[in-house]
Amino acid sequence: PDKATLERLTSIKLSYGHSSGKIEDRDQFVETLVSGKSDFTSIKLSEQKLVISGNTAVVRHIFEANTNDGGKAGTVKLSVILVYNKKGTAWQLLARQAVKIS
Repeated sequence: PDKATLERLTSIKLSYGHSSGKIEDRDQFVETLVSGKSDFTSIKLSEQKLVISGNTAVVRHIFEANTNDGGKAGTVKLSVILVYNKKGTAWQLLARQAVKIS
């Protein structure tokens, strides 16, 4: 992923919650992806639902992925909620929280 693109798509106030309980701010989130510490080899989204209210959008979905974090292969299945805020004409990710599901 491209750092400038990730920064454009995320709010400076980003709160990114992982299923492990770890919370990252925007700088940490961008660095994790750009550095390759978090690497997805495949991603499948399903059961997506979207609600828009004014300048706020809430998205829920099931996230299934194959990972290669730090050279270690793995899989994840998560229930995710994303909150976007409209800034001008662009939507930016403001918050994300995930929980593991079976």
